[in-house]
Amino acid sequence: MAYAKAKKHLKIWTKKKAALYVRVSTRYQVDKDSLPFQRKKLKEYCKFLGLEDHVIFEDDGYSAKNTERPHFQEMMSRVRSGEFSHLIVWKVDRVSRNLLDFAAMYQELKDHKVTFISMNEQFDTSTAIGEAMLKIILIFAELERNMTSERVTGIMLDRAEQGLWNGARMPVGYRWNSETKFPEPDPEEVKIVQLIFDKYEEWKSSIKIARYLNNNNFKSKRGGQWTSKLIHDIIRNPFYIGTYRYNLRESGRGPLKPESEWIVRENNHPAIIDKAQFERCNKIMDQNGSSRDTSDLRARKYVHTFSGHLVCGKCGANMIASKDRARANGWQPSMYRCAQRSRMLDCDNSRTINESYIGPFIFNYIANLARVQKNFKNIATPEKLERELLKGETFDGVAGILPEGLNLTFQALSFRQVGNGTYIPDIDFLGDSDGASDRDQIELLKSEIEKSKNAVTRLTDVYLFDPDSMTKEEFATKKKGLAKKIEGMERQLADLLDDSGNDDLADMSFIKKASAFLVAQRIVSKSFVDYVGMAQELDNEILKDFIDQIVDQIVVLDGRVQSITFINGLKHEFRYTAPAELPVCKKCGGRIGSTCGCRTRTFDFSGKRYQRIKVGDPRDALHGKKNPVCPECFAQEGRWHHWNCKIEACPICGERLAECEHGPNGKN
Repeated sequence: MAYAKAKKHLKIWTKKKAALYVRVSTRYQVDKDSLPFQRKKLKEYCKFLGLEDHVIFEDDGYSAKNTERPHFQEMMSRVRSGEFSHLIVWKVDRVSRNLLDFAAMYQELKDHKVTFISMNEQFDTSTAIGEAMLKIILIFAELERNMTSERVTGIMLDRAEQGLWNGARMPVGYRWNSETKFPEPDPEEVKIVQLIFDKYEEWKSSIKIARYLNNNNFKSKRGGQWTSKLIHDIIRNPFYIGTYRYNLRESGRGPLKPESEWIVRENNHPAIIDKAQFERCNKIMDQNGSSRDTSDLRARKYVHTFSGHLVCGKCGANMIASKDRARANGWQPSMYRCAQRSRMLDCDNSRTINESYIGPFIFNYIANLARVQKNFKNIATPEKLERELLKGETFDGVAGILPEGLNLTFQALSFRQVGNGTYIPDIDFLGDSDGASDRDQIELLKSEIEKSKNAVTRLTDVYLFDPDSMTKEEFATKKKGLAKKIEGMERQLADLLDDSGNDDLADMSFIKKASAFLVAQRIVSKSFVDYVGMAQELDNEILKDFIDQIVDQIVVLDGRVQSITFINGLKHEFRYTAPAELPVCKKCGGRIGSTCGCRTRTFDFSGKRYQRIKVGDPRDALHGKKNPVCPECFAQEGRWHHWNCKIEACPICGERLAECEHGPNGKN
């Protein structure tokens, strides 16, 4: 039910004041139920009743099937505040044609001692007979709406049985013919559809066809990119062989109806694909589906700690996750790759990023950020803050943090009393602790939310009254922007009401709210976060829940973290000492960062072969560390460093192999 009764303390208005509600379904409704007519009659009736004080609420272009109308909701909100003694409408169906919605609203009016009056039906709910008549009339109003819906459905089914078009998204390969009122073949798109069927017979893969079309600059119907789902829908659609189907599903994209309710007309319109080829392609698709056992994939659902937060630094697409092979210690990390690259191959970011790298980076950075607040009294400059945030061998390759985010964090910490003994970050820009500034900000946010909602209303009015003033796309874009702004402010307001004293921009108390509190305690109680060990001990859902409540976005490029945006909007961008090196190991050809180590065990020097030193071996620089991972080439414990790694030790002289005469850069 669209209408829900608000459970609040009732407020009764002692002074007589009327709310006048007017509504029309469309801007072309200019008969006697039009807005000017309703306004005029309601004002006259108010004067007749002696109600000089009144407010008019108008909803233009909204249906009465539910109560999700902006000005109606505003009116009811003011009714709940006890502002009105009367609610007057021209006809009862101006409020609602849904009996349950109206009953809930009417009960709330009764609770607040508000009299409901309908002028056209000539009844007043302050009397018993008036209340009874209201309920009877409302039942017939709902019956009228249901009968209208059934009548329209019957007409559309009858049209479909005659092979007439009832409106839908135009299939690829067809265009609208305004004379026949039915789609006709589009000569240019017909070539693409024929190409799709020909290639599917040859390649037997929808994803290969999608990649081929995108790489060769074929545009889809809407000018976008091709996907395997779109190719699948084209292959399966009998519209291309002249068969017209209707009434297959419940409303929208609901479940399929029984086949007996389908309307199917063969040879209804010109075909653009031969029926024999259509059947061959569908048989191939059936065989592909039956030969591919996906039951195990459906049953095995992995939780990827950073899923939904990683973004490709080249194309801006999300990174999709999959499980890498298990390591020697039993841990099976996730690896992430660009979704755009994976689907379409139109992004040149071919490098994956492994959880064994990004896990220690993110968790150690959060731990440093938490410890910084506790000891901020010892930090006098942004430079000192930067060193503390990048403390630890995990950040050896990071040259620094870009000034904007660093200075913002320093200011947030400077204007707040810190060092209260808590290990959990609690940073904000508000220096006042008496709550006065919170009250001011709450009022400001309420005011801005109200202004933005009014802007949405005005924008909608402009578009409804003058559609030529802007295109449908411009209207949708502007409305979406305002809705996003309102949502953000309402979220800030909710946070302030829950915990007065926290500003959204620099509020880092979100760590307190993490359900995985034990993770927060673990990461800040040690100088170095052993992510691999923690991932083995804790469930991935706990780690993901922790990240979800702290991190909004992580941008990665060339296998490295470029920036971290926290859930409160604070963004830290990183610069590195050198550009990303060796995306491919020159010794084994493996991807550095996505493979667990080099596959080549030996190297030759002066005609003699030498065994290379593994990560974590006694002669290795990482020996003695728990679950070591090379910060240079990301090789795992028990594996070999990738060739030309600056950390790998030489088995001959003991120096760094990349720098001594025996290694890849030596004279021999």
